[in-house]
Amino acid sequence: MAMKIRLARGGSKKRPFYRVVAADSRMPRDGRYIEKLGTYNPLLPKDSEERVQLNMERVKYWLGEGAQPSDRVRRFLEAAGDLPKTERNNPNKAKPGKKAQERLDEKAAAAEAAAEAAKAPAEAPAEEAPAEEAAAE
Repeated sequence: MAMKIRLARGGSKKRPFYRVVAADSRMPRDGRYIEKLGTYNPLLPKDSEERVQLNMERVKYWLGEGAQPSDRVRRFLEAAGDLPKTERNNPNKAKPGKKAQERLDEKAAAAEAAAEAAKAPAEAPAEEAPAEEAAAE
């Protein structure tokens, strides 16, 4: 039986509340679970002690039995200092989307065209200046 330590959603619409549970990985997210290990209330401030409450003794037991924590639960355990921090590398997350990238490219092209247009008139008077000096003499 593949065990997971994961979140099970509760609460009403737009008022989430999660139980941290040990469950068989084949069970539905909010379905049957084996044991409740704690709670997570995302509506509380991040510095609140009641935001994440875990029964660490039972969590360690289930980890010892081979249960795999979900990404969010892993972050909770890392913050508590019970799991070593893992490096996460998602270089594509910071990149803008396809449409935003197209807009940036268009904007860069327009800025480049404006810069070239500004250079062209600046060069033209420089060439005419000697002709004006010759006419003035």
